[in-house]
Amino acid sequence: MNILIKPIITEKATADSELRNCYTFSVNTKANKVEIKKAVEAAYGVSVEKVRTINVRPDRKTKFTKTGVQHGKTNAIKKAIVQLAEGEMIDLYSNM
Repeated sequence: MNILIKPIITEKATADSELRNCYTFSVNTKANKVEIKKAVEAAYGVSVEKVRTINVRPDRKTKFTKTGVQHGKTNAIKKAIVQLAEGEMIDLYSNM
């Protein structure tokens, strides 16, 4: 099971990483906090102090077309906000 899917790089997440040393990742929906902590420590070689998780619900959309009403939704995802120990840092832009 692949735990870490991708890092989330938004304006809010970047500010959070600069001010609070917290990094945001999109993770597998079945992963728990202990698995996320071990995966981040193994992938980036840092020590993790705290992990917070968020389950993001899918957005539902309705379109009215010639053929009728079309219903759809986006995928549900899980986010993990990982706080690193003092002095630790992850360079997300190194392998671009």
